[in-house]
Order: sequence, then structure tokens, then C-alpha cells
Amino acid sequence: MREEKSIIMVENLGKRVDTVDGGLDILTAVGFSIKPGETLAIVGSSGSGKSTLLGLLAGLDLPTTGKIELAGECLGLLDEDGRALLRARHVGFVFQSFQLLANLTALENVMLPLELAGARDAEKPARAMLERVELGHRLKHYPNQLSGGEQQRVALARAFVTEPRILFADEPTGNLDSQTGARIIDLLFQLNRERDTTLVLVTHDPALAGRCGRSIRLEAGRLA
Repeated sequence: MREEKSIIMVENLGKRVDTVDGGLDILTAVGFSIKPGETLAIVGSSGSGKSTLLGLLAGLDLPTTGKIELAGECLGLLDEDGRALLRARHVGFVFQSFQLLANLTALENVMLPLELAGARDAEKPARAMLERVELGHRLKHYPNQLSGGEQQRVALARAFVTEPRILFADEPTGNLDSQTGARIIDLLFQLNRERDTTLVLVTHDPALAGRCGRSIRLEAGRLA
């Protein structure tokens, strides 16, 4: 039976940045929680603060006010190295721009997070994961030799290979045509179900948001 304690908890979150005209509030008084295994879409128009919120949830940036607990740890009490270690243990990422390393093959890109985590045999699970996303025939190809859809499948394999408890996806189909994007989303949700991962997805696509168990909407940095 899955634990019901929240895997992500957000309280009174605010993010303010300095501009030439003074301070700009990107997020204001945002609060919610996510249970293990949930699928949550963060939706809203461009500039509403979606990607900023995702970066804060992952500890890539720190809020101005409020607090975030990720996998039982308060991000505000950790230094940058501590947050990076927490991400390495619990978090996978899928980005709109794929973020593959151009000088590494598909196999080497998927092996990388395992190697960084100190895995003794990174190649075997990386190969298996690429087979799972139907790229077993492309192991030795570099990103510039792969289509956009293939690159995003490599990115999915890299995200899931460490068996993360939480997956953050930021507009994962933003650079793909609709048909390729639909196949990527089907694969993302299949992998997520297989591994019972908690999925937090930023999207402007209502159909994609509808695939998630629930959605939260940001309007001008506040929960609508």
C-alpha cells in the first residue's frame, strides 16, 4: 500500500525578482501538495509563472518566501550541493529542448546520470531503457543523427533510467509536431504507470493536461 504522505508540499510560495523598474512578483502565495504516484499538470498562459514554479519545486532556484518540501526534505535548509544530491536521488527531468549532450551517443547520454550516481554497471540498464523506448538500434548515434522524436525518447530513457520517485516535465512536446508529440506523451504516461512515478508536468496544451489526474492553473503568478 502506497504511503499517503505528500511527496511534494508547497506553502505560501513567492518569487520576486529585481528589475530596473523595481521588484516583479513572478509567483505569489502559491500552496498545494502532491501525493506519491499522482500526475499533476501545471497550466496557464505564457508568462504566468509555470516554468519558474517547476524550477523551484526541483530546487534549481530558491523562493523569496514560503517553503517547499521534496521527498521529505525542506529545500530551503539545503545548500546547492545538498539540493543537487536530493535531485540525483529522487528526480528525473524531461525538457522541451531535450538537453542531450551533443558529444555523447544516445547510450552514453542515458548512462550519464547512472555514472554520476556511482553505478558500477551503467551500460546494462541504459541499454535496456533504450530498448524500452524502441531505440535499441540507435545506441551509437549522436543527437544530431536523431530526429526530434528520437531525441525526446532518449531524454525519456535518461529521465527514467535512475528510477526516480518524481519526474518533472517542462513542455515535453513543445518542439515536436503534433503526431510525434502524441506518441511521446503516450510513452511518457506508459513509463510513468510502469514505475509508479510522481509526474509534475508543465504544459499549455489542455489535452495533455487532461491526461493528468489533476491540474492547477496559474494566472499572473497566483493559483486560479
